[in-house]
Amino acid sequence: MQGVGEDIVDVASVPGKITYQAIQKFLEFLGEVTVLFVKTMKFVLTGNINLSDTVSHMSIIGVSSLPIVVVTVAFSGAVLALYMAQLIVAWGVGGYTGAVVGLSLTREIAPVLTAVVVAARCGSAIAAELGTMKVTEQIDALRALAVSPLQYLVVPRLLAAVVMLPILCVIADVVGTYAGYVVATVNGVASGGYISSLKSQVIMHDVTMGMIKTVVFGAVIVMVGAQQGLRTSGGATGVGRATTSAVVISIVLIYILNFMLAYVMFGGKTAFL
Repeated sequence: MQGVGEDIVDVASVPGKITYQAIQKFLEFLGEVTVLFVKTMKFVLTGNINLSDTVSHMSIIGVSSLPIVVVTVAFSGAVLALYMAQLIVAWGVGGYTGAVVGLSLTREIAPVLTAVVVAARCGSAIAAELGTMKVTEQIDALRALAVSPLQYLVVPRLLAAVVMLPILCVIADVVGTYAGYVVATVNGVASGGYISSLKSQVIMHDVTMGMIKTVVFGAVIVMVGAQQGLRTSGGATGVGRATTSAVVISIVLIYILNFMLAYVMFGGKTAFL
């Protein structure tokens, strides 16, 4: 899907030109990513895994991303609590601030923001690394040595992402909820009411569903980055395009899939039903 963004803009800007080309480009991208994922999963299911590389990428994707995730989600939880405290206290039900903040974080904010941060930080790196290897013919060298680029380059990154993103999500849940607690209590919400509503409304199912979302998001980030990187051409310019496309496509897919997953997991119902 490298260059799909430009293709869609071109199609939309030319009078009388239908969107068939854009649809075709999208379907080609979807097919490439699906095939890439299936081939990668074959290596995973048959146990062809390099554990040392996987652990190394777990550190890069998970540990190195933790500070950014924590800061992002903490301030998001704080802002949410600030608005909710002002509004709900005025209605006389300030105790529900904990439930609103907790459910929003565990179900939506923490999983999505964690994935977006990782996509921006690591998805771009995956596309850039693989794209550079592609244009410098290192990928071809691996094939010449009878080494599968998917097994060597993609499998460790995929496993690292699907393992570390749920962990990052749980940490983000805790930090964001605590940040919301601090801001809410400063703005007139009773400490006991915040904690009581949080315990009564936020259940393990909410946390688990958020973690499952991040597993899907992690797979999307790695597979899109790998697909864009492995089909890079055009030297340094091509690597730049692949990197940009990987981040943009990943974030768009994260938001689209988030809606679909939320509807399936929670039935399209509100938090208190």
